[in-house]
Amino acid sequence: MAKRIQPADLAFFATLSTAGSLSAAGRELGVSTPAVSKHLALMESRLGVSLVNRSTRRMSLTPEGEVYLEHARRILAGIEDLEQTLGAAQASPSGLLRVNATLGFGRSHVAPLISRFAKRHPDVEVQLQLSVNPPALTDDSFDVCIRFGPPPDARVIARRIARNRRLLCASPAYLQKLGTPKVPSDLTRHRCITIRQGDEAYGLWRLTMSKGRHPGTQAIKVRGGLSTNDGEIAVNWALDGHGILMRAEWDIARYLHSGRLVQVLPQYDTPDADIYAVYPRHHHTVARVRAFVDFVAAAFTQWELSGRSTR
Repeated sequence: MAKRIQPADLAFFATLSTAGSLSAAGRELGVSTPAVSKHLALMESRLGVSLVNRSTRRMSLTPEGEVYLEHARRILAGIEDLEQTLGAAQASPSGLLRVNATLGFGRSHVAPLISRFAKRHPDVEVQLQLSVNPPALTDDSFDVCIRFGPPPDARVIARRIARNRRLLCASPAYLQKLGTPKVPSDLTRHRCITIRQGDEAYGLWRLTMSKGRHPGTQAIKVRGGLSTNDGEIAVNWALDGHGILMRAEWDIARYLHSGRLVQVLPQYDTPDADIYAVYPRHHHTVARVRAFVDFVAAAFTQWELSGRSTR
């Protein structure tokens, strides 16, 4: 009995879908357009379903074709990962690397690193996707996620690549006009810029006094006229004097250093936001994943040692 799905079909269909047309796929595969059409027809005949909608203007996948493509890409990626795990490509990282990062941090820090990484490893194809929230840990759509805080899941590897603190800050103009908070409860009388991100409680800031007569954590409900889900926008609002902001040190260090922002309530600690590279355990031995995580970790370590002045 003939097999309905043959190994060669997977790579053929992935190439056809990427090419977008029978003729383009033929050029990439080095065969004629009729040969591509015949291969596709044989596949559909064996499967008993149509995989492609054909028209004179363009080619599109049927719902069955979308499912076939999803599984084909996953299987092909698994084969490539297996080859690297067994040592076939350990010396020279290659293949597709899918990276996810948050919007502002990914744009300002991860993207420049990928540019440098790509020059060092030209055989690695990198896809960077930025999102407000990190993808679900069970989602297999990414190879490496750069995120704040360790994930509460033992199924993945979380490597800390940089220390990071959340700090309260405001512009000198704002503090000169409305005063500087002395204790956490003073924040309730100030305009605070809030950020809606992830599963964190919106507008609830936790400050901890670890030293002194009254150690402990206080949860302060803050309010203000401006809120956003984009950290870069929130920082710009703080620079414009709109209020007090709690933001990761990596995002505001240069403004604190230049004096455009001033730290508020520095005697109180806020929750850590260490930066982690998160990836599935079965990717630990994949050359391109290991090379990228090592590269990012080394770059962040260098930034920390140099006072983050090179960003």
